[in-house]
Amino acid sequence: MVTVTVLGTGDNPPEPNTAPSLAQLAVKIAIGAGLVAIAIRHRRRMGRPKPPKKPPKWQAHVDSMSPWFAMGLAPALQPWGLIGAGAATVVGAKLSSWESYLALFGFCVLASSSYLAMEIYAGFRPGQSQAFLARFRTWMDTRTDQVIIVGSLVLGFWLIANSIYLIVS
Repeated sequence: MVTVTVLGTGDNPPEPNTAPSLAQLAVKIAIGAGLVAIAIRHRRRMGRPKPPKKPPKWQAHVDSMSPWFAMGLAPALQPWGLIGAGAATVVGAKLSSWESYLALFGFCVLASSSYLAMEIYAGFRPGQSQAFLARFRTWMDTRTDQVIIVGSLVLGFWLIANSIYLIVS
């Protein structure tokens, strides 16, 4: 997504206080407001009992699905609000030197490192990794609401505050 955004802007971010720049900031504010609304909705529902939910059919076959099916399924399961916020941030990036390209590459590697670490761990220790991932899934199932609330609030308020600051400065 970073590559597509950088190539789409031609490494020429919009000038500050122009219509495209203000539109980019407005998109970031809207995404931030949406994240805050998600956090509020999850907080209000947190104390209520949840009806039992069957996992999706594809989830039962994760271990046996083909790589092609996994590659097709992956884009559908992305957190598109967060990806949109990232793309709106990258639109304003000016990659003017090799250091800025290196920093952006480092960010992408860091963002992907958790997946890479899980794959390496699963490759070297398959039995232990399955037990760890089962414990992690249990932990996530019991704390999903808290993670969504805190993550949405922090990122939402940061997007709103940072964008408002850039508009008024």
